[in-house]
Amino acid sequence: MLALAAALLFASAGCGVAYQAGTRIKASHMADSIHEGESSSEIHQRFGEPAIRQYEANETETWSYPYKPNSNDIVAGLLYTSTKDGDKGTFLDLKFVNAKLVSWQEAEHTMPKKERTGLGMGIGGTSLMGGSTSGANGAHY
Repeated sequence: MLALAAALLFASAGCGVAYQAGTRIKASHMADSIHEGESSSEIHQRFGEPAIRQYEANETETWSYPYKPNSNDIVAGLLYTSTKDGDKGTFLDLKFVNAKLVSWQEAEHTMPKKERTGLGMGIGGTSLMGGSTSGANGAHY
């Protein structure tokens, strides 16, 4: 019985470790392969939805992709397979002006409250089951 419990713990810990490794590989690949001037739609098509979007003045957006998520929660780092509200970590921030990539860098963030709840398969990316909104200029999807 003890061996079964240990095996289950080890198997579930592997999910978090695999997520951590996968996010680092994705962010490293992204940082090495993106180029100034690429459109936000090209980046989205290649790398998917960012974990956080920040909307600023003058047609400026910052998209944050996890690099080293869950740095403040050891259990989440081992067992959890995604970032959640309140998790701190290192992200790769991509800055767009007028929908064109102008710069990217690593940055520390705390995940804000989720922008949408429920199922996210609606037309145009809207939630099928309603949702809540987050802060004035940042969104966690």
